[in-house]
Amino acid sequence: MKIELASSYGFCFGVKRAIKIAEEHPNSTTYGPLIHNQDEINRLDKKYNISVASKLSEIKPNSQIVIRTHGIPKDEFTILKSQNNELIDATCPYVTTPQQIVEKMSGEGYDIIIFGDKEHPEIKSVMSYATNKCRVFVVLELTELDNLHHVNKVAVVSQTTRKPEDFAKIVSKLITLCKEVRVFNTICNATFENQDAASKLAKKSDIMIVVGGKHSSNTKQLHAISKTNCSDSYLIENSEEILAEWFKGKLKCGITAGASTPDWVVQDVIKKIKSFS
Repeated sequence: MKIELASSYGFCFGVKRAIKIAEEHPNSTTYGPLIHNQDEINRLDKKYNISVASKLSEIKPNSQIVIRTHGIPKDEFTILKSQNNELIDATCPYVTTPQQIVEKMSGEGYDIIIFGDKEHPEIKSVMSYATNKCRVFVVLELTELDNLHHVNKVAVVSQTTRKPEDFAKIVSKLITLCKEVRVFNTICNATFENQDAASKLAKKSDIMIVVGGKHSSNTKQLHAISKTNCSDSYLIENSEEILAEWFKGKLKCGITAGASTPDWVVQDVIKKIKSFS
């Protein structure tokens, strides 16, 4: 069986930057998982003694805190700062951009539409930058726009890991509903490149393996895209989840990985698959 890696996969700029920042601050604490990959979180803990706090109450004053790549709500940032903590901001610049847009446009009287998953930490972070002057709507499906009433002047941003074509559908419908629509394409280029590469590889593969965190939005998007083009597509976090039976009768295996997946995890997966030959 031939194994082929997608032409674009794995760590994006924001994740590489966050890992580097964390490694430069050993013995620190990240507020929330730094990235959506438990294997890498475990490595940082073991090698650099970097712990994870999931709640504000778990953080003691005067601590060294690394802010996660997805960002955190603005009020929580303020609270952490007021407690004399040293804050090291590893928020991805591609997340900082929609934060700034939402703050600016809401301040100018625009209601805000955010295309994304309202439960995702990135979206919670971006939402928090809206001023009290406006309303904020988070939508993931076109049908959710039917619930909008008396919204005439809107600014639209997207979760960085969504598909551009889906964002375009949201924008197209908003144009029919609102008198003024300001559109800001905040989708990360690296996400699009990984998705495009996964789609191309899946179309010519008998089986696709998508490596990444189960809670990672961009990894789940890669799996959905792979599944559309190759029915035998599997989402795994590491080599321990691979089953030999998946590869019976397969001639070509394609592999891609989410933006938070370190290459050492991908190489472990390749090694495990080769052991089945």
